[in-house]
Amino acid sequence: MMNILGIESSCDETAASVVRDGREVLSNVISSQIAIHTEYGGVVPEIASRKHIENINPVIKQALADAKNPDGSSMTWDDIDAIAVTYGPGLVGALLVGVAEAKAIAYALGKPLVPVNHITGHVSANYLEHPDLKPPFMCLIVSGGHTNLVVVKDYGEYEFIGRTRDDAAGEAFDKVARSVGLGYPGGPKIDKEARCGNPLAITFPKAKVDGAPYDFSFSGLKSAVLNYQNHAQMMGETINRADLVASFQKAVVDVLVEHTMEAAKEYGYKQVALAGGVAANSALRQSMKEACEISSIDLCYPSPVFCTDNAAMIASAGYYEYMKGNTASWDLNAVPGLQL
Repeated sequence: MMNILGIESSCDETAASVVRDGREVLSNVISSQIAIHTEYGGVVPEIASRKHIENINPVIKQALADAKNPDGSSMTWDDIDAIAVTYGPGLVGALLVGVAEAKAIAYALGKPLVPVNHITGHVSANYLEHPDLKPPFMCLIVSGGHTNLVVVKDYGEYEFIGRTRDDAAGEAFDKVARSVGLGYPGGPKIDKEARCGNPLAITFPKAKVDGAPYDFSFSGLKSAVLNYQNHAQMMGETINRADLVASFQKAVVDVLVEHTMEAAKEYGYKQVALAGGVAANSALRQSMKEACEISSIDLCYPSPVFCTDNAAMIASAGYYEYMKGNTASWDLNAVPGLQL
């Protein structure tokens, strides 16, 4: 039995969690900064870093208090076996807060320090609620900064099948949301608004990348939405915002689902997982579920709380990294452009 304390501070959530054996969540505390950054229309790195400094100690203290031992008592540092922390990718200032905190705790307690790739964490979120899920399987990773289609060959071992050539899906959601006046955060707001609209009202382009059938490109779609708005404005036409965002969302979801299904069939995988913040999108979940049922493919995805940035997924990924013997020395640094 191994208890891992996970620490996550890659963007605008300060989070800490205790996870047992990579699968059982004993606590999961998240301090969100959405209300602050909404005033600016997006995440301000300097503000995010300062808020992490303010929040990280109380969040970790609460995660320990919430985590219970088998006898019902709250956990203490003696009950923690290792410290796992996100060291990239993300905002460098934000990452540094979490890395420095994790190093200080691990050094003071003489506990192992486990470095975790944030994207590996998103994939590992599926292990928290799907006890039978084990590699190999195919995973679609969709977030504000990444859109990747990968084969999870083993815990922490990936083979890229497709990746975005420009904007990530989540980035496109944020930019379109801003352009239509929905504001930040774009993903959840478009998801909600689209439920009132007709996804067939407007036909938007679905990009294909020559020679790379499973790669993604969303910059053209984003431009098409902006062009549609500009044209309507010049012609004095009224735009139905719900129809617009529903049609945009459908174009994104269709590409994500089509690429994933085609790759799963070609590579012979009968298990598909979703990961990342956009995996919480209701239209993506429903469309992927329907496609998987038609193709007799098992689908799994985390609850919304584990799709967005959280430390439980970092602790889960950290457990498997630790089991492989992957620990860090005291010179561990933040790597904002870390690759999977």
